[in-house]
Amino acid sequence: MTTRIFSGIKPTGHLTLGNYLGAIRQWVAADQEPDEALFCVVDLHALTVEHDPARVRRLSRQVATLFLASGLDPEKCTLFMQSHVDEHTRLSYVLECTAADGELRRMVQYKEKSARAQRTGESVRLSLLTYPVLMAADILAYGTEEVPVGEDQRQHVELARDLAVRFNQRYGHTFTVPKVTLPKVAARVMDLQDPTSKMGKSGGAGPGVVFMLDEPEVIRKKVMRAVTDSGDGGVVYDREARPGVANLLDVLAACTGGEPAVLADGYGGYGALKRDVADAVVEVLRPVRERHAELAADPAAVEKVLREGAGRARALARPYVDRAYRAIGLLAP
Repeated sequence: MTTRIFSGIKPTGHLTLGNYLGAIRQWVAADQEPDEALFCVVDLHALTVEHDPARVRRLSRQVATLFLASGLDPEKCTLFMQSHVDEHTRLSYVLECTAADGELRRMVQYKEKSARAQRTGESVRLSLLTYPVLMAADILAYGTEEVPVGEDQRQHVELARDLAVRFNQRYGHTFTVPKVTLPKVAARVMDLQDPTSKMGKSGGAGPGVVFMLDEPEVIRKKVMRAVTDSGDGGVVYDREARPGVANLLDVLAACTGGEPAVLADGYGGYGALKRDVADAVVEVLRPVRERHAELAADPAAVEKVLREGAGRARALARPYVDRAYRAIGLLAP
């Protein structure tokens, strides 16, 4: 029996080590084996804030290329661009008619991003408020059963669950209620300079962010300058009291397959730990960078994968969305 999986990444910045260890590598290792795994560049979500259209296009292509370079196989999974499948926006409006204003305004990311926009004098786009509903449509349009995401997206998947249940109760059983699946290690890689904040692709080119396409010498410099913790307690795995060291151990564990707390026992100081983390990160990203260079030289091949993936995605989504339209009271065309 197969399990349908859906997940995606926004093209709002260059993909980071956190994107790779926390999501993409897990998709490659386990999640694409089912016959019905869908992975999407959610480019419509990149429009919720101020953006440069040309940059969104460049990053969308780069993200798709990195998906392939990381090992996602279009023979095993469906890889596509969100905006190429109209069923996402068709279903989003129907779900907006199911969602409530209050529950959307309680979304943590909306509160944080809208507050930041207001502080800088920017207007807050309506799409920033409603994009969790579009994310729910992304998921529910395919009868998705599992959504592999980072911890920071759990609230949005919970909203998708709530909307599926509410729609089913009001209009009859229509949607599968999905569940969140989280990676066991490095689910949330933190910024090397601010280990209390996530390593985010939208945070610029700061020294605490390792990008998937960084050169080895750049990676080593960033890791060796990573913030550790004050005190002389040695290398101890403690997320609360020692977030800097814990972040390095999480990264090392994710790269090598070890356990963070066990790895900590092998180090007497920060220098050796940082050198091993730097070596591990360089080696885990090396094949991805090399394969990306090959694929980037043949953009037509990547576009073919996206075109064929969108066709498969449309065929999968249309029956679910049509059924939702009928259930809520709309006439068939």
